[in-house]
Amino acid sequence: MNSSNKVKYAVVGCGSISSVHFKGIHNSKGAELGAVCDIDKTAGDAAAKKYDVPVYYNIEELLKQEDIDVVNICTPSSLHPEQTIAAANAGKHVLVEKPMAIHLRDISPMIQACKDNNVLLATVFPRRMSPEAIYLREIIKNGDLGELSLCSAYAKIYRSQLYYDSSGWRGTWRDDGGGAMMNQGIHTVDLLQWIVGPVASVYGNAKAVLRNIEVEDTVVSSLEFVNGAMGVLEITTTAIVNEQQRLEIHGEKGSAIFTGDSITRLNIEGEDVKVPTFNSFSVIPDGHYFQIQDLTNAILEDRKPEIGGEEGRHSLEIILGTYESSEKQQKIYIS
Repeated sequence: MNSSNKVKYAVVGCGSISSVHFKGIHNSKGAELGAVCDIDKTAGDAAAKKYDVPVYYNIEELLKQEDIDVVNICTPSSLHPEQTIAAANAGKHVLVEKPMAIHLRDISPMIQACKDNNVLLATVFPRRMSPEAIYLREIIKNGDLGELSLCSAYAKIYRSQLYYDSSGWRGTWRDDGGGAMMNQGIHTVDLLQWIVGPVASVYGNAKAVLRNIEVEDTVVSSLEFVNGAMGVLEITTTAIVNEQQRLEIHGEKGSAIFTGDSITRLNIEGEDVKVPTFNSFSVIPDGHYFQIQDLTNAILEDRKPEIGGEEGRHSLEIILGTYESSEKQQKIYIS
């Protein structure tokens, strides 16, 4: 721990998502921003000036700073494994943006590097921090909906061609690792498997229907869960009407509809159930703030974070399994 007795964070990558990390660090008790880093001098300088902290133009120089406790990795997805391992080897805790990696083979080395260096690794899935998502997960774990039968999720949002053209790494296999499912839909994929349980197999179709990109803008994937339930994932970045994510979970005793980050209907044994009142929650910025606060507390309390590195594997298995299934036109078994 540095001399300020606060957990000092450095944000690597000062692109669009970094502002949410800056705000989360500022609002987290026991945390403070210590530095920013970006190979783009203009972006790095702007963030350093705004937040009155030192700026570094390469991660190697940043990692030499002994007073930095945590590195928040907000860079293009393909860089996450290398930068996570470098940070761990420098003795820094890591909070890495989604997707944690774009290849399954990279996840174990990331986890092992953090374990070997006795530092914590957390990955960003802010939708799990929704109080109503947590409540719904407990309902299902307690068996209130009975044996599950059909559990599906939908993420129909909009990204223009200009969005993909605005940065050379977007919409590419090498740097983005995928499209609508990997970049935008991963939160919905993760939330569905976290609430319902692990996925056993996928049979998917993913392709670029409207956008001129290497990767998919639309995907449909049929799921079979380990618990026997079936389901569908529908994800696109071509929906002019930019709808919130929606989960539909049905079982022998009841059904739940989860829209955005709230339970919009809960019916058990034929009766609508009133959901307890929770504090309002917005995935941005609240989810990131809750995760940064949790990681800060985990460091101070010498415990594991709520959403550790191993959690980054589950959604990636489903996404990469869907891509493989689409390419081979066959069912892919995950677990």
